[in-house]
Amino acid sequence: MPPRKLPRHLVWLESFAAAVESGSLEGAAEHLGVARSVVSEHIRALEEALADGKPLLDRGPGRRLHLTTRGERLYEGTQTPLHQLDLKRLRDLASAEARLRLGLNPTLSNFLLAGIAEDVARADIKLEVSFGGTFELVRQVQTRQLDLAVDFTPLPPHRGVEAESLLHLPFVVLAGPGSELPPRHGARRALHVRDLEGQPFVDWQRDDPYGGANSARFAAHDVTVREVSRVQSFIHLFDLLRAYRACAIAPDLRPLRPFPEDLSVWPLREEQPQFVEVVTLRPTGGPGSEAAQLVLGGLHRRLISVKRRKIE
Repeated sequence: MPPRKLPRHLVWLESFAAAVESGSLEGAAEHLGVARSVVSEHIRALEEALADGKPLLDRGPGRRLHLTTRGERLYEGTQTPLHQLDLKRLRDLASAEARLRLGLNPTLSNFLLAGIAEDVARADIKLEVSFGGTFELVRQVQTRQLDLAVDFTPLPPHRGVEAESLLHLPFVVLAGPGSELPPRHGARRALHVRDLEGQPFVDWQRDDPYGGANSARFAAHDVTVREVSRVQSFIHLFDLLRAYRACAIAPDLRPLRPFPEDLSVWPLREEQPQFVEVVTLRPTGGPGSEAAQLVLGGLHRRLISVKRRKIE
């Protein structure tokens, strides 16, 4: 079977990326094993196809190539897996229109997306939204597929990713209607993990940091619960608590939005209280795009007001 040929727009993109990384058409030609004129032709074809003939590369001092603004966006996109780089995607990358590629934790999307969308829409910025867990969001920020991500506490620092903490949230115990906890402990101001002994329990997925935290809590106090379900997001947690008449330990998101009225809530009393952070993630190196700065400003304003309400 003959080797599969790349679509021609990816051949053009390969010449463009080689020119950026080598700093010259000559260096790109040597790397690719083709004539300099071939590299030049490929880059011109890419400019015609994606940027209305506008340049993606400029000559700087010493005739070294430098990226234009459109070229910078396009080059960032070359970190994306090849199968995702169709012509429409490349045109979007090279477009001059203001846009923001935003990644959100699914739970936080329920609480923050509406405000972010209003900020971006008022500024007439195109918003591209994707959702994922911590590992996926970190990877997409590292490879510059996202301009900004909003997540809960990330794992230890990652190369190429800047993290900024916006809000600290303690943990609570939640119980669905029909659970044994409200009749037993309804008048108490807080519950300890020992109060959950033998209860039907909805835990977080094992690759979720909270799942590991709950396992550590139960092991430390020799508590056994009856795990009835696992979940990855608040979007589904409430329904599972109702269906199984179960309880859960989760971040206290009430400062962002009230929990449903049919759920019972107690602060979790711990010898060493733990907290969850709401954080933003963005590529290392510079303040980021104007669109990212706009969203960050809006998040700061809204979450600062949340902090003030908590203090009051």
